[in-house]
Amino acid sequence: MTRPILSVDLVAIVENYRRLIAQARTTEVSAVVKADGYGLGAKPVAMALAAAGCRTFFVAHAEEGADLRPAIASNKLYVLHGYTPANKAAFAEHNLSPVLSSVGQLSDWLKSGLRADCALHLDTGMSRLGLSEADLKTVEGAVTPALVMSHLASADDPEHAKNEAQLSRFKALAKRFPDARLSLAASGGCFLGDAYAFDLVRPGIALYGGNPRKSGENPMRGTVTLTAPLLQVRSIDRGDTVGYGATYSASGPRRLGIAAIGYADGLLRTLSNRGFGVIAGVKCPIVGRVSMDLVTLDVTQVPERDAHAGVEVEFIGKHQTVDELATAAGTLPYEIYTRLGDRITRHYTGAR
Repeated sequence: MTRPILSVDLVAIVENYRRLIAQARTTEVSAVVKADGYGLGAKPVAMALAAAGCRTFFVAHAEEGADLRPAIASNKLYVLHGYTPANKAAFAEHNLSPVLSSVGQLSDWLKSGLRADCALHLDTGMSRLGLSEADLKTVEGAVTPALVMSHLASADDPEHAKNEAQLSRFKALAKRFPDARLSLAASGGCFLGDAYAFDLVRPGIALYGGNPRKSGENPMRGTVTLTAPLLQVRSIDRGDTVGYGATYSASGPRRLGIAAIGYADGLLRTLSNRGFGVIAGVKCPIVGRVSMDLVTLDVTQVPERDAHAGVEVEFIGKHQTVDELATAAGTLPYEIYTRLGDRITRHYTGAR
């Protein structure tokens, strides 16, 4: 096979879920599986988590919810982008629950005649989606939400003053809904302490093995291995350049391996002359630009018996975490995962 392979360890994802349960103690741990389970596959991930006891799931769009519903027939399924009349059929047919974040959405939901549970999203300082305090004054009493939630802007940094400010704001606004369950924490918030846990936490990246904190040891287990095969190994001499724009020039004789993965597959172009792949335990620097379908690595330090056409190069796995690859690319693990393209073959291990 000449395509990249993403191996997803469902057992590791379930272990991360159970780690979060231990962290949250009596608080319910839900699962955010938007963007096709952060690129890993929403259906197999949700099925594994549902089998492990997860009862509540979050997606971004109604279409995602409709697609996922057959895999988790009896679980609560919230749509973070809320409700519009255009997707009424999806909400009705698949028993989806909207997260309402504006007065307009709330009005449309009340007019829909649908009776699924709904959630209200409060803006506590992120200035993105969410009802403001002024909005609440106009809608108070109009609806009885099953869940009231907000979202932390800086939860990956435990020392950030924004966390306590948002916590205080959330407590004050949520008092208007004494019968609703409350949710403030996503992945990073799960590690801010009991005060942030409330009734339900909504981890995403932590389930998939990304570090939920900006720095320090990752408490979560890695869940994926991303590999791509070498198509060719070749030799170049001093002064020879590599790739588009000739951005790399060899300082001496080098052996190069060309791997079948590029930015069309999600290996970001910002890894050009910065990142590395691993062959037989040896880190092989990326040289030249990452192109659409290919990336070139310096395999000079790899024994010739281990560097030849067909050998798999590891880009995420035992020798390089998704966080490390993201740092080299100047981004976050969220982007690395969700950019993994459809050309990548996905294999699943563990219970499904």
